[in-house]
Amino acid sequence: MISKAEVETVKRGLSPIRLASVAALIWCATPALAETLDVGGVTRTFTAQLPDTQPAPLVIVLHGNTQTGADMADRTSWPQVAKREHFGVVFPDGLNRAWADLRPSHKRGGRLPPDGTDDAAFIVKLAEEFVADGVADPKRLYASQSSGWFGQVLQRSNDGGKTWEAAGNDFQYEGTTGTHTWYDGSPHPWEFKRVWHIEPSLSDPEMIYAGVEDAALFASRDGGSTWAEMPGLRTHETAPSWAPGAGGLCLHTIVIDPTNPDRVFIAISAAGVFRSEDAGKSWQPANRGLRSNTMPDEDAEVGHCVHRIAIHPSRPNTLFMQKHWDVMRSDDGAESWREISGNLPTDFGFVIDVNSNEPDTVYVVPITSDSHHFVSEGKLRVYRSKTGGDDWEALTKGLPQKDCYVNVLRDAMTVDQLDPCGVYFGTSGGQVYASADGGDSWDAIVRDLPPVLSVEVQTLK
Repeated sequence: MISKAEVETVKRGLSPIRLASVAALIWCATPALAETLDVGGVTRTFTAQLPDTQPAPLVIVLHGNTQTGADMADRTSWPQVAKREHFGVVFPDGLNRAWADLRPSHKRGGRLPPDGTDDAAFIVKLAEEFVADGVADPKRLYASQSSGWFGQVLQRSNDGGKTWEAAGNDFQYEGTTGTHTWYDGSPHPWEFKRVWHIEPSLSDPEMIYAGVEDAALFASRDGGSTWAEMPGLRTHETAPSWAPGAGGLCLHTIVIDPTNPDRVFIAISAAGVFRSEDAGKSWQPANRGLRSNTMPDEDAEVGHCVHRIAIHPSRPNTLFMQKHWDVMRSDDGAESWREISGNLPTDFGFVIDVNSNEPDTVYVVPITSDSHHFVSEGKLRVYRSKTGGDDWEALTKGLPQKDCYVNVLRDAMTVDQLDPCGVYFGTSGGQVYASADGGDSWDAIVRDLPPVLSVEVQTLK
């Protein structure tokens, strides 16, 4: 498909494979000579130019209104630059030479795509195809472990998990660390303890982010060999008031906007959600609408114990949250939040995730309370809302419904990209459950493990 001597134009169809890495989404150009492909019953086209050496960065270039991919490929230097710099470039075509963005119709040059066009799904699936075909490296995996005896150890696999090696484990805060607030209200120095979460960049296969305790964000640009703090978060003006939750002062969630790699959301227990619009250089609290009755000021800007946040890639302005108490939703990029706990038996829990095919289908696992970290009534139940919250149904088929007293921790649920969507979660009792039908039924695929802290899934061809 690709010449050994030259970069050549290739055309291919899409398949639903887990998204891993895409170098950039740039709003400006498209392709002409492209094969047809089906995205949700709609015929779409694209052309790709890939380098001989892979994996490599990938740029997806979108054309302007009234233009075509052929126009942009002929009139810009993207093909020449991509060949020189050894990265891939893809030119997708908008329907009716237009894109389904948020601009009003009078600013679209007289053209509109057909009603119901889902360009976000098109771009996401396009990126997934090239990840699956090796433009990004699907065999590169990361895992972080921590113990009282061996301390923090970050592991890396380059062969899909068959073998592992220690990666870089030197996490040093930048500059003067200062203090945060301790459990008793006193100042306490920042101390690195462990890595809580690892998140691959969507724009560079060698770049990954790490959320750590005490709360800070680190980045590696060499596949985890070395790490540098992104200090804009820890040095935020509110940081001295951040206090640990029961599990420590941990940055446990990192969510990258798949349509804009400069936009990043993170969650800290117990400080709340923060949003960056400049790839992590600066941050703003994003907690308006959250209320925590354990705080002196229930509506404070920071200090909320957020347990997990999740988005659907086709709708990055809609975020879902499991808070210490309350299940929440934002439809404006975390500018504000509203409660969607609805008819849940309890709204305390740790996990939350979104069906990969249905942006309004959300999953949570309610736990008895903040003092009883196990499912209520001895029944393991996943709750699903198909309406984006408020109206929830218990999913129990295949799950134990008596004498079961387990917890499901914040990083222990995930979904795949297949249709129907697969849902997976692990428990503090060492079981891992999987559903191949969006949660309608469950099977225990692993038992008798130590407590499961994290579950990730990758779809393989």
